[in-house]
Amino acid sequence: MRIRELVPEDVEEADRLRRVAFGSIAEPSLRPGRRGLLAEVDGRAAGVLTIKDMHQFWGGSPVPMGGIGGVAVDSWARGRGVAGALLDAALRDLRECGQAVSVLYATVPAVYRSRGWDAAGVFEHLEFPLDRMPAGARVPTRPGGEDDLQALHACYVDLASTVNGLLDRAAPTFDVADVLKLDVVTVVPGHDGEVRGYLTAARGPAGLRVFDLVGRDVATQLGLLRELGSWAGVLDRASVRVTDPAVTGLLTNQAIEYTVTASTWLLRVVDLPAAVAARGWPAARWLKPAVVDLDVVDEHAPWHAGRQRLVVEDGAVRVEPGGSGAVRLHARALGPWFSGMHDSHALRRAGLLDGDAALLDRLVGAPGTPRLADYF
Repeated sequence: MRIRELVPEDVEEADRLRRVAFGSIAEPSLRPGRRGLLAEVDGRAAGVLTIKDMHQFWGGSPVPMGGIGGVAVDSWARGRGVAGALLDAALRDLRECGQAVSVLYATVPAVYRSRGWDAAGVFEHLEFPLDRMPAGARVPTRPGGEDDLQALHACYVDLASTVNGLLDRAAPTFDVADVLKLDVVTVVPGHDGEVRGYLTAARGPAGLRVFDLVGRDVATQLGLLRELGSWAGVLDRASVRVTDPAVTGLLTNQAIEYTVTASTWLLRVVDLPAAVAARGWPAARWLKPAVVDLDVVDEHAPWHAGRQRLVVEDGAVRVEPGGSGAVRLHARALGPWFSGMHDSHALRRAGLLDGDAALLDRLVGAPGTPRLADYF
């Protein structure tokens, strides 16, 4: 088996593999901000995966992240270890490209867990009856246009930097102008070109799909919810993608019936020292100097396996080689711990951690459920 970089000449075959695996493809295998790997068996294309260049907010800091998607293996090649070989190659590629963590949505979780990815957050949609939207005061709104794009993105980033797991939606992987292709782009203008909030949505056969409902304050949020409620004469319900958990609270506090659809995404720490250095650690400023001696069990990322010492000092956190290895961590424990999705007690019960890891819990604190608002 040969694993190599995906090149433009491979795109037609790579897209065929993905189309057969998933029934359709949303976008080509190669585009700005994306690279790929191709597996060949006996000289024939057998499998493919793509990696998106992203940054994901953790503790207020954007951490370089590789978003893995489009993992497809041709039917004749299944059962030969193609997917595992692609993931092993992807781990090396991610490290070489400086992407300290990786995220994916798993259709076959066992394959990815065998390589160290594990549950770290949610991707949620809420479905609500439109005639029961909160009755907030009307706020001045207007259609969004090209002149609003920079301010609209700044409004999103201000929110995203406070919610663990959200992406920064930076170029080239994301083009903020794509938002103008949607059916609904409403902005709440502020002072000096600022955007106080915005609503984006698409109208389809299944109804209204809200992608973002973001406001810098509660009045703006309630005003946008009021506008959303104006669809009640046309539609019964709307599906709202959860970007801001504060908006979710406004909706669910109305004591109305609603449906939650949640997908779990998996995170993999690719390079522990680099990931810890890139992450924000707000709780560290309140902690006294301390260390946790780790023994990292990770056969697929040997560069950070073995004894590592996590050091908290002067409000900063770092990982350096050495220590006694008193706390044993499996590769699958690193992602859920890094995200704060699971504490050491849950990881211990799952057989992924041994030893006293109370300091690890204090570092991540309780910032709320990590979430993504983008699917890839």
